[in-house]
Amino acid sequence: MTLLDRYIIRQFLLTFFFGLVAFLLIFLIVDLMEKLDDFIDARVEAGIIVQYYIHFMPEIVKLMTPVAMLLAALFVTGRLSQQNELAAMKSSGLSLYRFLAPFAAVALLTSFAGIYFNGWVVPYANQTKFDIERQYLHKISSTASRFNIYMQDGPTRLVSIGFYDGNMKLATRVSIQDFSDSNLTVMTRRFDAQQMEWMEDDGGWVLLRGTSRTFAADSQYLQTFSRLPVGRLGLAPDEIEKKQRKPDEMDFTELREFIESQRRAGQEVSRWLVDYHGKIAFPFASLIVVLFGVPFSSNKRRSGVAVEFGISIAATFVYLAFMKTSQVFGYNGDLNPVFTAWMANLLFLLAGIVNLARVQK
Repeated sequence: MTLLDRYIIRQFLLTFFFGLVAFLLIFLIVDLMEKLDDFIDARVEAGIIVQYYIHFMPEIVKLMTPVAMLLAALFVTGRLSQQNELAAMKSSGLSLYRFLAPFAAVALLTSFAGIYFNGWVVPYANQTKFDIERQYLHKISSTASRFNIYMQDGPTRLVSIGFYDGNMKLATRVSIQDFSDSNLTVMTRRFDAQQMEWMEDDGGWVLLRGTSRTFAADSQYLQTFSRLPVGRLGLAPDEIEKKQRKPDEMDFTELREFIESQRRAGQEVSRWLVDYHGKIAFPFASLIVVLFGVPFSSNKRRSGVAVEFGISIAATFVYLAFMKTSQVFGYNGDLNPVFTAWMANLLFLLAGIVNLARVQK
């Protein structure tokens, strides 16, 4: 690493951290102003509010890292160009590609660090944040207690639960419906029970106080029972709670295991696959915006910090809007989940390469 590389990296990192802190504070202040009335109405203590925003910060850092990275690339390159330092570097034989190298190296390391940060740190913080919202703001229903749960247990079985208490591992108003392997419109058996309780000693779920109907041709056989073990059903209590959790609350390992369990149950997993691969793809936006921003600001322009700030916000807004739009097609299964997660990165990378090719080297 040359002296020039260290100089560029130092300026780049200082600007990046300054921008990240500035965006973080702006985001926190705006969100606090929006939720302050809710906190006051719910009589939430100041310590809980502080805890809420401490655990909210990782999510903001995740979203704002590409914005701060782009701002730093635009600002540092623009300042070096305005002060003729970049012209002096080029006159000494330094190409734009070589000038871009330290920016790209820092952005690449940030992207790899972002994969771990997004995959494990952010979900852990989000769990606490969402728990506070569930308990005090009541904006998200609790994962411990859920109403009207509908799940598919294998390709031919549907399970519906009127109410589930995760603390007691007890479900009420339970219906289990089995369908024919050859014709999924034909019901072969149905269980209806007032309650279903998880009992390890009995090997899983036990239906309590219900009826069993078996359908054959034009007849049906009805039986009543007070207690009927039905096994694990492929739906252990922790799996039910995971199913109700948002992908933002699950780390890479939990989300991957959850996707596999849902695939084995015969469910469509496109939505969760898009979220899973999105956790990997999004951090690389930091590298892509640098490849776009440095060539853009390498030519001398009469623009100040405000213009650079506006460009970074506009570019990030377009990126996020395109990413959210493409996710809709991936959620519906119209596009491959991996391609959906990387589509925004690929298009912006192409734009960065075109921009890099057309500027003066």
